[in-house]
Amino acid sequence: MEKHDHIGDNHISTSVETPMVPNAFDKSDDEKIANIQGYFSKIMEELGLDLTDDSLSGTPYRFAKMYVKELFYGLNPVNRPKASTFENKYGYGKMLVEQNITIDSSCEHHFLPITGYAHVGYIPKDRVIGLSKINRLVDYYSHRPQVQERLCLQILKDLQETLGTEDVIVLVNAKHLCVSSRGIKDKNSYTTTIEYGGSFNDLAVRNEFFKICEFENRE
Repeated sequence: MEKHDHIGDNHISTSVETPMVPNAFDKSDDEKIANIQGYFSKIMEELGLDLTDDSLSGTPYRFAKMYVKELFYGLNPVNRPKASTFENKYGYGKMLVEQNITIDSSCEHHFLPITGYAHVGYIPKDRVIGLSKINRLVDYYSHRPQVQERLCLQILKDLQETLGTEDVIVLVNAKHLCVSSRGIKDKNSYTTTIEYGGSFNDLAVRNEFFKICEFENRE
């Protein structure tokens, strides 16, 4: 048990990909909801809760549906939003930044909320992407059990592939309830992660991005 506690407090990962078993999607969503409903009923019973009470009787189903259809919909690749790109006909070649994109995720170590914001920038080449598609991609990767470092990398690599350019930067600033509501119970700390490639390896280009984000955050 101590070993699991120790590992769970460290951000250990073997891949940018979310760890999944090969048969992760053999069952339908409805089958998963039915199974999770039964498992969570047992958890509630172990806690001593009365599932015959009107207020609690529907909780196992609501919990299961929320996990499969809402909180962790991003696990299933069929739910990845279509990130349509368009020819850069107007020749825009300067930095484009989408700021304060809501992060609503869950820590994979304790399944507690991670909340905050992502700031995403890129320098277009031949293709541009619709602004809302960036928000949708962030939301998709957020809605799975995560560690913040992996979340940053998954957003970055998807956008780099989608846009056909390495010139992408992702900054995530988030609050972890596994820190604020348990363990050290630090209510005020935030975690910031940054990943980038291409032109953003240049400090001057990165600083331009950071200045834009600072300006927005002061508003």
